[in-house]
This record gives sequence, structure tokens and C-alpha cells, in this order.
Amino acid sequence: MTIPARVEDPLRSPLVRAGLVASLIYLFLVGVSSLESGIGHLGGNTQEALFSSVRNPLAGLFIGILGTVLVQSSSASTSVIVGLVASGALGFEYAVPMVMGANIGTTVTNTLVSLAHARRSFEFKRAFAAATVHDFFNVAIVAILLPLELTTQAISRLAQRISEPLVGSAGTEWKSPVKAWVKEPVGWLEDLWSGVGAVGNTLGALLVVCGIVTVLLALALVTKSMRRLVAARVEQSLNTALGKGSGIVALLVGVAITISVQSSSITTSMLIPLSAAGVLSLRNAYPVTLGANVGTTITALLAALATSRPEALTIALVHTLFNIGGILLLYPITPLREIPIRAAETLAKVAVERRLLAVAYVVGTFIVVPLVGVALLR
Repeated sequence: MTIPARVEDPLRSPLVRAGLVASLIYLFLVGVSSLESGIGHLGGNTQEALFSSVRNPLAGLFIGILGTVLVQSSSASTSVIVGLVASGALGFEYAVPMVMGANIGTTVTNTLVSLAHARRSFEFKRAFAAATVHDFFNVAIVAILLPLELTTQAISRLAQRISEPLVGSAGTEWKSPVKAWVKEPVGWLEDLWSGVGAVGNTLGALLVVCGIVTVLLALALVTKSMRRLVAARVEQSLNTALGKGSGIVALLVGVAITISVQSSSITTSMLIPLSAAGVLSLRNAYPVTLGANVGTTITALLAALATSRPEALTIALVHTLFNIGGILLLYPITPLREIPIRAAETLAKVAVERRLLAVAYVVGTFIVVPLVGVALLR
């Protein structure tokens, strides 16, 4: 009896998967361009109605949290924000708080992962602390840097100084070579919907929907493919960071892993089972999560390349500077660095004794408070 030869899955080849990732990134850029084009087709009254709820900076912060919780990805939500800023539909001063809100919203994933250990008290205590240290750090830097930004525009001004030599000043257009590459597929989409009778606001709405769906789908597939492509390297990098025992090394590993897998949620969620098992201490997991904060900003920077307005790159740089600034502000000074750690440990002790409070914390922080905030401030 002849045994049939085993057929290898072509997607297992690193070269093929790398090509797939490159194609998906291109699709992601097409989605951002479609979103920008769609908003441009919407009438002024429609734009005002769509975004009237973010005419208050705090409302923008809460919308950023809710939007990121909804899609489970700060990369996706900040990419959409970049597209809205590029189209001129979302004011820069309201986009900044939304980006900061996305930073808080992205921490919900690893916090939910920690709840899976709720049946084992010792594991749950370590896992919940490792998850919520990310929450407390991000809330702390928003509490410090958002008021600073609202009063002085320090972060946005620095971002503007960096972006102006590269793409020009706000209010102008720059000829992005990336946008030229993605313009033709967006034109095909416009022709497709125009061919079935869509014009004006209808055409704009369809392009916006196509853009958002494409961005979310492409990012999800990129994340899945990159995770498979670099899974072994990710594990090796984490082990190296643990062996070094250095906060700076762990922070840089967090940056590298997140850029590789295009998702801070994956990076931080990988730390939870390690922390629960006692393999990784809270103080070693902490800098990896901070590195993940910085690494996730690469997606918004990439999205800005598919647009034609300098403001898009500026808001993407705000996201990067905000995360780097938060690390420089809190991490080097030991008493400040300890604040999120102590808060996470205290909350974990309470959560072990009253597990329903852990669930209430997640629902309240990431859903109830933002919803009430938007309702009151819009």
C-alpha cells in the first residue's frame, strides 16, 4: 500500500507568510485611504452630526476608551482616528484625548485574560496584579499628561515640530508616495458604488464603512500571521529579557515584540499566564507592558503615510510621544515607578477576597464610566 505524500501547508513557509503580511499591510493602507475619501464625500452637516459627541475633550477621552474596548485593539482605533483627522472631520484638539483614551481601552484585554485564573487564588492574585498594573500606569499618565496637553499643547506642539520638516505645515497637502500606491483601489471602490447609484452622503458612508471594515480585518489578519511568523522569536526574546533581569532590556523587548506582532494586547496578554504561574514577577512584567505601549504606536504612524494631510502624521506622533513621555515621567524615579505596582497589588488582594469586585472593576472602568462620561459631556 502506497502512503500518500504529506502535503505541506504553503502558509507555513516564512517567505510566503511574509508576503501575505506585506499584502495585508497594503490592504490596511487602502482601508485608511478609503476612510479618508469617504469622510470627504460626506456633506458638512453630516460630518457635524457624526462627530458632535466629541466637541468636549473629556468626551473624546471616553470615546477613545469605548472604541478601543469595542474593537479590542488600540492599533485599529488609533488608525481610524488618524483617518478621521486626515479627512478634516475630526479636530486635532479632540483627537488627542481620543488617542489617550485608546491607551486606556487597550488594557481591557489582558485584564479579561487574568479573570481566567479566578478559581485559583494564588494564580489569580499574581495574574490580576500583572494585568492591572498596565491599567494603573495608563490611567496615571493620562491624568498627568492630558491636563498638561489641554493647557499648554506641549505634546501636540512637539509632534508638530517633528512632522513639519517631514510633511509640511498643517492645512497643506503633502504628496505621500504611499497614498499614490493605494489611491487606485480606492478609486475602484468609488466606481463600484457609483455604478450602483450611490452618490453624495450615501457614497461617503459606504466608503467609510468599507474603510473601517478593511482596517479592522487587515489588522486582525496581520496580527494573526505575524504571531505565527515570529512566535518562536517572541518566546526567545521574553526568556532573554527575563534572564537579563533589566528593566530597560524588558522595555525594549516589549517594544520589539509589539512591533513584530502588531498588537500590544497580544504582548501583554502573554505575560498573564507567566505571571500567574510565578515564572514572571510583577516588577519584571511591568516594563514589558510599557514597551508594548510604545510599540503599538507604529500602526498609527504607518496609517498616516496613506493620507495627504500633515495633521495625520502629527496625531500619530502625539500617540508615540505620549507613551514615551509617560515612561520618562514615571519609570526612572523609583517612588513614582512603584505607584502603579502598589495600586495593582492592593487591588489584586481585594479581588482575591471578593471576585465579583474584579468583574465589577472591569465593567465599571471600561464600559460604565466611559458610557456615563459620554452621556454627560456630549
